[in-house]
Amino acid sequence: MAPRIVRSIDDARALIGHEIGVSEWVAVTQERIDQFAAATDDHQWIHTDTARAAREMPGGQTIAHGYLLISLMPALMDQVVKMPSLERAINYGLNKVRFKNPVPAGSRVRLRSVLVQAQKRAGALQVVLENTLEIEGQSKPACVAEVIALYFLAAG
Repeated sequence: MAPRIVRSIDDARALIGHEIGVSEWVAVTQERIDQFAAATDDHQWIHTDTARAAREMPGGQTIAHGYLLISLMPALMDQVVKMPSLERAINYGLNKVRFKNPVPAGSRVRLRSVLVQAQKRAGALQVVLENTLEIEGQSKPACVAEVIALYFLAAG
């Protein structure tokens, strides 16, 4: 799917209530999980100890950190929407996040995004997105998060 082009607040408002796109699949490898653990000092064995996970985890695999999944969303969002006049983007927060299904190491996930709200705020386009991270081959998503972002667009 080609990314949506948003040039203005009016363009964004026209998309309210609609799915704005779906990203490509991205691999959640054990290496990526280990790098996230190192960056965040979250070395809980369910994420990093493959031998113990083989013995004790349902499915016998380590699983991705929930916050790793959240951290993938901005890059995946870049595949879904393009803003030619974007000067900067700021993550403003999350209203609600639910981790509904663990993501075993070696799985692939993708982002499906629906625009819930778009308004002008502090000289920016503020959006609220319902972002769903799907797991390839599974009907239940990994994560559903209501994300708030500020996009500063060049005057034009």
